[in-house]
Amino acid sequence: MAERACNLVLADLASIPRRLAEFAWEPLGPGVEISPLYRDAAGHAKLALLRYAPGARVPEHLHTGMEYIQILAGSQQDERGVYHAGTLLVSLPGTQHSVASPEGCVALAIWEAPVQFV
Repeated sequence: MAERACNLVLADLASIPRRLAEFAWEPLGPGVEISPLYRDAAGHAKLALLRYAPGARVPEHLHTGMEYIQILAGSQQDERGVYHAGTLLVSLPGTQHSVASPEGCVALAIWEAPVQFV
C-alpha cells in the first residue's frame, strides 16, 4: 500500500490539552498513551499526540531519524533537563535518551523514523 497524500490542519495547538476527549487513544507503554494522527504505509505513527500520566516514563531509546516533540501541557524531562509547555525538542538521528514526566504532560510528536528501544 502506497502512502496517500493528505492535508492535516491542527489549529490552536494550545487548546488540545482541553480537548483530549476528541482524540482516540491507545496504550503506548505504562502510563503513556498515543493518539496517532498520521501513519505511514507500514503502520508507523509519523504524527501523534502523546499523553503521559504523572510519573510515567519511556525507557532509553535511540533516534533513527529526526524527532520533534512540542510540549503542549505539563512537562517532561530527560538526562539533559526539564522541558515545560511551549518547548520544542528536536532529537537528531543517532541520539538517545529516556523520558520521564513527574507531573504528566501532553505533547505533539513528529517522527521521521521509528525509535529503537535499547
